[in-house]
Amino acid sequence: NTRRRTKITLPGPFTMAQQAQNDYYPDLRSLALAYADAVNAEIKALHAAGVDIVQLDEPYLQARPEQAQQFGVEAINRAVAGVKGQTALHICFGYAHVHHYAAKPSGYSFLPELEASQVDILSIEAAQPTIDLSVLRRLPSKKIMLGVISLGDLAIETPAIVVEPLGSDTLVGIRIDEQNIQVRLPPRRVRRVGELVRLNVSREHVHLFNSDGRRIAG
Repeated sequence: NTRRRTKITLPGPFTMAQQAQNDYYPDLRSLALAYADAVNAEIKALHAAGVDIVQLDEPYLQARPEQAQQFGVEAINRAVAGVKGQTALHICFGYAHVHHYAAKPSGYSFLPELEASQVDILSIEAAQPTIDLSVLRRLPSKKIMLGVISLGDLAIETPAIVVEPLGSDTLVGIRIDEQNIQVRLPPRRVRRVGELVRLNVSREHVHLFNSDGRRIAG
């Protein structure tokens, strides 16, 4: 039991159809829709049990965009048909260490199409590679869960690296008197994760934080 909000992740019907051996259904679309019916029952059961958000993981929407164009959204919408609770959909490029740090594309081959899906939230890997976030304007009806941790970098991220892409504030790392400082600046529109910017601000609007994220007085 928990008093906190809960989220359960399930494999998505499109991805399961791409990974399964099909000896029965006439084509992959039919297989994906059959999986969608099973997933739909599971989602409804989880919400009935008290789960707040059920997320579908669909990495193969990116890996197989041609087939995703044909029946990806159809399978997703069938999986969430009649669902009363919140639903999320996660897409990504895969784990970098599994692919030996292979280069990833600069954008998703199947993303704006998800505006037609009936899920409430889209969870998107955005830190590796650095995705042009302007594409999110094509998803006006969706809440966005933005992935800001790069799987290709083993270094522990500073608060600046994690928070900056979200756009609520701009955190800039600088060095003053041999001390690493993070400068928190007023919000701005972020065009690209990790973007380098030059800002002119008045001193009274600057707040200093150390590398641990604690505010420095004065």
